[in-house]
Amino acid sequence: MAIEGPFWRAIAVFRVASLVYAAVLMLQHRGYEEPVLGWLVIGVMALWTAGATFAYSAEALRGWPLLVIDLLVAMACLLASPYVQGASQGAAGIMPAPATWVAAPVLAWAVYGGRRAGVAAAAVVAAGDLWLRVRMPDVPVLINGAVLLFLSGVVVGHVSRLAKQAEARMQRAAEMEAAQRERERLARDIHDSVLQVLALVQRRGRQIGGEAAELGRLAGEQEAALRDLVSAGPPPPEGSTDLRALLTRYGSPEVTVSTPATPLVLPAEVAGSVAAAVGAALDNVRAHCGPGSRAWVLAESAEGTVTVSVRDDGPGIPAGRLEEARTAGRMGVAHSIRGRVAELGGAVSIVSVPGQGTEVEITLPA
Repeated sequence: MAIEGPFWRAIAVFRVASLVYAAVLMLQHRGYEEPVLGWLVIGVMALWTAGATFAYSAEALRGWPLLVIDLLVAMACLLASPYVQGASQGAAGIMPAPATWVAAPVLAWAVYGGRRAGVAAAAVVAAGDLWLRVRMPDVPVLINGAVLLFLSGVVVGHVSRLAKQAEARMQRAAEMEAAQRERERLARDIHDSVLQVLALVQRRGRQIGGEAAELGRLAGEQEAALRDLVSAGPPPPEGSTDLRALLTRYGSPEVTVSTPATPLVLPAEVAGSVAAAVGAALDNVRAHCGPGSRAWVLAESAEGTVTVSVRDDGPGIPAGRLEEARTAGRMGVAHSIRGRVAELGGAVSIVSVPGQGTEVEITLPA
């Protein structure tokens, strides 16, 4: 991601500054009894600083193999310190040959993999540093460096992860804004042409009657579908579906679908099962209520639940009829509606009054 660029450049600057610091310490010959070997270590550090700066700047090369090599080079330079220091090893004020340069891999791991990766790299480097100190029995073991390494891994990893998440949100917001602008442009164009023609065909078809009325009905359905398409909001997150879009497909002159203005975002599989249950309820309306019957679908959400009700103006269900159908093996309501909703952790309530229609209410956690 582009947001990582400043992090890698900052690590490159840290490597160069730490390399210069280690070289200055070597020039002062403070506690380094083998300066030739010390300058060899500095040379390795300089070569790897140049190579790592280039490698981390290329996204194709940036990965765990490079991170592992980076950590191994730093550990090799760190563990060479006793040979550079000689008899002065462990003396007060004497730093390892690479000095602060060994912290660079910790920062790189933290930027690439987050807090846990940063802590893992810090543990490796801190273990090497503590091992060098423990080898000298007369020298007190200080853990300041280890603590700083762990803090660096945690803080840098956390900030890096937050930056990546912020970039992803900003990118999605930009995509949603662009999609909304394009949708508004299409809505204007369609409203000025296609929707007006479909509305005219619907009105004229009803006036003429006969086969023209059927064409008018189909034109009305397409007009409603187009209006829903161009007026829909931004697409839901990946793996989710706006339940409203699935329910509005059932809309027709005989079926009125009412949904809230805000999206009813559910996991795609859950939304599909709810829509299928609603479709099964509408199939029952068409099968048992006869021609001319009307149905109403109402969807709403409140207090962490989503409720979808299907109501009709048919003759109602006689008492005991559902139990008889289940006993006879007809599983329309029991399987297509109750079974689907039960698998989602929801509940189905069916209220029917003879002569006053039936209402099927589906409730499930949002």
